[in-house]
Amino acid sequence: MHIEITDEQALLNAGLRITAVRLMIWRQVRHGFKDAFSLADLEAALPTVDRSTLFRTLTLLTEAHLLHDIDDGSGAQKYCVCHIDDTRHCHGHVHLTCRRCHRTFCLTNVEIPTVALPAGFVPDETEYVVKGVCAACQKK
Repeated sequence: MHIEITDEQALLNAGLRITAVRLMIWRQVRHGFKDAFSLADLEAALPTVDRSTLFRTLTLLTEAHLLHDIDDGSGAQKYCVCHIDDTRHCHGHVHLTCRRCHRTFCLTNVEIPTVALPAGFVPDETEYVVKGVCAACQKK
């Protein structure tokens, strides 16, 4: 059974203090973007909030494991809302990046495949980005 928590509860569960600006930014990233987004996307969505506040809040949300950052090779850092599992860990998933429009799509229903690692190597982060051309760009 999946229970949806409120935006305020999500911040509190992550150990964050709720402020009006933090809550506004969290609501935008949680509900306003279907896929991965950049700082520029967030700036366009919230033009009344200055860039440094947006960046600091993105960093805070990432450190609190509410967001994860994605290096998709586009030159712009992207972010995606974490899908927390029962152990309170961010559920890793596959990302698709279009080489033409530079959008990054989250495949939240596709888990990152397990990779056999050499003995003694302990990973702390795994990213899985598939690069190609999205359906919209193929139609152009």
